[in-house]
Amino acid sequence: MVEAVRHRLGSGLLAALLAAAAFGTSGPFAKSLIEAGWTPTLVVFIRMVGASAILLPFALRPMVRHWASIRGNLPLVVTYGLLAVGLAQLGYFQAVQRLPVGVALLLEFLGVVLVVFVVWFLTRVRPHRLTFLGIVLALLGLALVLDVLGASTPDLVGVAWGLFAAIGLAGHFVLAGRPSPVPGIAFACLGLFVGAVALGVLGLVGVLPMRAGAGTVTLMGAEAPAWVAFGELILIAAALAYVLAILGARKLGSTLAGFVGLTEVLFAIGFAWLLLGELPRPIQLLGGTFILAGVVAVRLGESAALGHRRREDSGVEDSLEQVPTPVP
Repeated sequence: MVEAVRHRLGSGLLAALLAAAAFGTSGPFAKSLIEAGWTPTLVVFIRMVGASAILLPFALRPMVRHWASIRGNLPLVVTYGLLAVGLAQLGYFQAVQRLPVGVALLLEFLGVVLVVFVVWFLTRVRPHRLTFLGIVLALLGLALVLDVLGASTPDLVGVAWGLFAAIGLAGHFVLAGRPSPVPGIAFACLGLFVGAVALGVLGLVGVLPMRAGAGTVTLMGAEAPAWVAFGELILIAAALAYVLAILGARKLGSTLAGFVGLTEVLFAIGFAWLLLGELPRPIQLLGGTFILAGVVAVRLGESAALGHRRREDSGVEDSLEQVPTPVP
């Protein structure tokens, strides 16, 4: 039993780390396309359509076999596609058009803090004191990232898109970690398809612009075909990343998976420096440290609160077992 749990956690940790690295590549490759004239909406749309098409042959049999479960969980799948896939990707790619990749991703990771407020509102259960400390640290970090007292204020439109991405990320952590009979690969494929359909409709009616750009992009100071960037976004940063993230969240649980997911920020900053020669300013890196520390504190607070509730439930069960059973 212990060995099985250890193996489950080990495989879940590996999946979550690989997912974070894969997701971390999306910002630099997407930004190379956006700087070449491709609109963020079209980049996201092509990424999602391509990734869902890649996953479909592998997901088809599980979808047929578990069609009753999928139909019963359709609202969950659709919500995941709209929030965790569509809104998160669109918000993040729109943000990297105006902000450094690392700053955009740090804004997106404030979604972990948003989860706290949503759960607090729905359950009316007061968060742990560590959670409050984490919120304060994250907000202080946000002020540093935005450099509110400095002379160089980031593009506020980019900041707004980053916060929209945070809402989408909150949806990912809440929905991907929920127990579900829908196979992970089917869940990812359907979520990507739903997000693509939603963006496609918004593009067709003219709500969001969709324009193609140049046939080449600049990566590591050299020109490369645009299809190379799209191929990476579809195969690595979408298809592989979403499957690994869902598998990791289901094996580790949303809390631990959220901790591991923080490494995406480090991967993204590293890839942005390597591929684009881009680094956030020192004050923004300091703010990012505060945000990450805040997110860690929030997660620790959630874990502590969950452990306290479990101990209380166990105590109630023990006291009930000691109550004499009435004799009829």
